[in-house]
Amino acid sequence: MHLRTIKIADLTTPNNVFLAPLAGYTNAVFREMCLSLGAGLTFTEMVSAKGLCYNSKNTEELLYVTPKYSGIKACQLFGADPEYMRRAAESRFVAPFDLIDINMGCPVPKIFNNGEGSALMQDFARASAVIKACKAVGKPVSVKFRIGLNDKNIITADFAKMCEDSGADMITVHGRTRDKIYAGEVNFAEIERAKHAVKIPVIANGGIFCAEDAENLMDKTGADGVMVARGAMYSPWIFAEITGKKVPDKRALIKKQLDDTLALFGERFALVFMRKMAAFYTKGKRGSSALREKLFTCDSIEKLSEMIEETEF
Repeated sequence: MHLRTIKIADLTTPNNVFLAPLAGYTNAVFREMCLSLGAGLTFTEMVSAKGLCYNSKNTEELLYVTPKYSGIKACQLFGADPEYMRRAAESRFVAPFDLIDINMGCPVPKIFNNGEGSALMQDFARASAVIKACKAVGKPVSVKFRIGLNDKNIITADFAKMCEDSGADMITVHGRTRDKIYAGEVNFAEIERAKHAVKIPVIANGGIFCAEDAENLMDKTGADGVMVARGAMYSPWIFAEITGKKVPDKRALIKKQLDDTLALFGERFALVFMRKMAAFYTKGKRGSSALREKLFTCDSIEKLSEMIEETEF
């Protein structure tokens, strides 16, 4: 894959292989780990603008950044009300972040039915107002969206141009429609159309589970970079594989993730979260089904640490 820096307004990323915002997964420890493995940019989980405006403690916690994090700090906000988005973007919670990403692609019904996420793809005027509201804060702004709601409503190029005209400094295009969720083939041609429609950087997203997938996505879309989503949940070392870095000892890496998660979030969260992550990391391995059963009945950090030590990743 052709590695290059990406210029997002006045920011410059070290490479063009990014970690997607993943609800429930891209917490501070996971982002720091992916950065160390080679990710050029990482994003927080999507955060509710209204939640920030109402000082939601849970929402605020999603924006925690470890003191050791050395990369560009990027948060993802979601919301459909320009005023709430502006207030969230200029809040003290978002103040430490260098880049604001706007979620206009989430397909989850409760988000969509509230007019947020991918619902904004059917309302260009409101989507534009949201981008302008965030941009007014003075920080670089990016937008993540899908190619359309369904195959009869493909809007990629037009939506990309609207984002650019509204002030977006970068876009990420997930090459599936909203109704496909995360299934089906990625539409390379539509991502390519977005690339031809704008002058700002275009990042391609969808279907990356190995270095070959990343290279294929770049070659077939002409995008400026790629964003890895579920592939990072199954093997965060994918960033090292794509960027040509040495893949570290996986067992030691996962144990460090466990220790750091425990130190930051406490035992209850660390046990539940890291059981889930260890199960992802063993996907496709021999005997993984039986191993996952053991993982999900593991009732202590000590036992989980022992299981990680004994597992081949």
